[in-house]
Amino acid sequence: MSDAAQPTAAEVRAAAEAVKAALDRHLDAVEARTGEDDPAVYSAFNALAAAAEAYDERLYDRYDEVTPFEIPAADDSLPPYAGPDDPHALTVLIRRDYAVAQPQRLLAQAQRIVDLDPEADGGPGAGAVVGNSVHAALGVLFGEYEPDEVASRHKEFGLEEGDSTLWVSAADDLPEPGEWLSTPFDQADPQQIVCRFDVSSVFDDELLDDGDDDDEGDGVDDEDDVAGEAAADGDPEDERV
Repeated sequence: MSDAAQPTAAEVRAAAEAVKAALDRHLDAVEARTGEDDPAVYSAFNALAAAAEAYDERLYDRYDEVTPFEIPAADDSLPPYAGPDDPHALTVLIRRDYAVAQPQRLLAQAQRIVDLDPEADGGPGAGAVVGNSVHAALGVLFGEYEPDEVASRHKEFGLEEGDSTLWVSAADDLPEPGEWLSTPFDQADPQQIVCRFDVSSVFDDELLDDGDDDDEGDGVDDEDDVAGEAAADGDPEDERV
């Protein structure tokens, strides 16, 4: 790179100041967050990542130095947004994976539900089956509790969390009632995604790997292990949140 193409020292300094300001805005958003998936925190995180990337590039171009920041590559996980600028409707798609880690605990919890409400398992006389069938127990569990409650109490039900992802997809209009019920997951268009939030243990592994690298390696925590990282393969499931 020629000297003429290099940023000035003032430009590098301005980029550093922009990172400081973005850090303050991110902390303000985190302190004022209204929930686990607060869009203000997500927006502030993206702004901080962009500011850090700009500073990293200018620092390297001017001084041939690097930062310890790793900038999430959002473009690698989602194509450019091609949805409406002013969406009048949205679809929330969620996929959560669980392992049945303790089948006996699951069976016992389902049996307790049926004992309290004999109709909970789908009809009188089927209660004896629930205590011996994981399939039946899962039907009772998800028939009794909302998906968010299962997520918050998964250990109590003998489940172990896997990857999860949440997609917020924009649309011009709300579909007609019953229009997509026969194929509820076929219309997930990545180009309509406004934002997504992913959680996976693989992100923790990547951070641990970064910690073992030299000073020249990269490493910055993801915001709640999200912001553009790809989750488990396959289409997300709609849990009707």
